[in-house]
Amino acid sequence: MKAVILAAGVGARLGSCEDHPPKAMLCFADRTLLSRHLEILRHCGIEEVVIVTGYRAELFEEAVASEKAEGFVRTLVNPDFRLGSILSLWTARDVLHCGDDILLMDADVLNDFRMIERLRDSGNANCFLMDRDFEAGDEPVKLCIKGGEIVDFHKKVEHAYDFCGESVGFFRFSAGMAGRLAHRAQAYVDEGRGEEWYEEAIRDLVMECPAGTFGYEDVTGIPWIEIDFPEDVERAREEILPRLKGLET
Repeated sequence: MKAVILAAGVGARLGSCEDHPPKAMLCFADRTLLSRHLEILRHCGIEEVVIVTGYRAELFEEAVASEKAEGFVRTLVNPDFRLGSILSLWTARDVLHCGDDILLMDADVLNDFRMIERLRDSGNANCFLMDRDFEAGDEPVKLCIKGGEIVDFHKKVEHAYDFCGESVGFFRFSAGMAGRLAHRAQAYVDEGRGEEWYEEAIRDLVMECPAGTFGYEDVTGIPWIEIDFPEDVERAREEILPRLKGLET
């Protein structure tokens, strides 16, 4: 199994000037999000990690060298990182076509290692992580369930559902589905839709595939936070970090 970490964005909502580090380089207890991700992925037995970079890409090269992870991690640069994240997904298209199962991850998440273990060990070949304890509104990307099946995946839900939760931003795809996702990303590029979010391509697959193709793991109660705004950084340090469980050896 390989992992793809999407880390190209500017993170403009953290500040008005581009003098801040990429969100994956934010430190919590003297460790960057990236360093934490790599430690967890090693622990979970991931064979290779591919990081899609863009904004201040040189910092990722330095970090990989500092982590002595050259044989475990490689980077791909999305030169159009100011556009939509669909282009970062497209940048990783060859990895998605590699024939291995893929973990796809947002870089800007501080999370407990148990989330990645749940994806790795899930009986669902194509799997979302869902947290049912979330604040309603247009910001969270929602995973909606009806009759035990996923019926929508979007910020603005268009279908009736029994319950919903927030997507953590970590996904598992079978080799075949990862290849289909690469084709969807290519279609967005061919159609000139480079400003779209990568989640749109995932939603396309959810909506076109038969019921039961995609599953989910409910991770409600396991600590995590997506870092988008300055207040998220503060909450991550004050509320989430103290609740993270240490890696089991």
